[in-house]
Parts: sequence; C-alpha cells; structure tokens
Amino acid sequence: MEDAILLRIFLGEDDMIDGKPLYRAVIEYSRKAGLAGATALPAPLGFGISRVLRSGLNLDVGIHLPIVVEIVDRTEKIEAFLPIVDDMMQSGPATIERARVLHYGRKKPGLIECFRQQFFGQPMHS
Repeated sequence: MEDAILLRIFLGEDDMIDGKPLYRAVIEYSRKAGLAGATALPAPLGFGISRVLRSGLNLDVGIHLPIVVEIVDRTEKIEAFLPIVDDMMQSGPATIERARVLHYGRKKPGLIECFRQQFFGQPMHS
C-alpha cells in the first residue's frame, strides 16, 4: 500500500476550455503530467454554489450533467498539478484528501489480506 492524494474536481459537462469539455482537458493534462490515474464520472444530480439543481435533463437549460474528475497520485505530483487546474477552472470546488492505494499495476497474491491487516489489524479467518 502507498500513501497518495485524491484530488476531486467538480465540473459541469458544458464547462469548456479552448473549445473542448473542461473535464476532458483536465484528464488530458493529467495524463501529459504523468499522473498515476484520472477518471471523469458523470453524476445524475447535483448542485453547487448557485443552488441550481443540475441533472441529466433540466427542461429549462437542457442537458447539464454534473461531472466529478478524480485524480490520484503522490502528494508532490498532485501539488505540482494544482496550478494547471487553477489556470483551467473559472469556478467550481475541488477537494483534496489522503488516500491509501492498494496497488498500481499488476495484482499481487495476498493483496486483500495485506489490506485487511493494514486496516483491521488481524489476519483473515478461514
């Protein structure tokens, strides 16, 4: 297991930068920056500081899904990436939290047992 940071960025699917969706640009920049992983997740419903509910279909404004971009890597790599995100975003929140990553790459035997011992302090019973 490794200590890591989870950067979570909250966007809308119609947020754009340079003619492309912002969530796509964030993922592309994170890949170019060599970060360990990034995923864009559509959310069926959400609201932000405007208090306007956003969903898959809002009859008043059309389609506007909330999108959450999650990026995981070591602290120093996330810290180096934050100015890029800051330059790209016009509004919206982002959160950072500590994470424990089970593994990167190939699965190794005993991984789940290692996880259990790390978090629960006792071996798995047969």
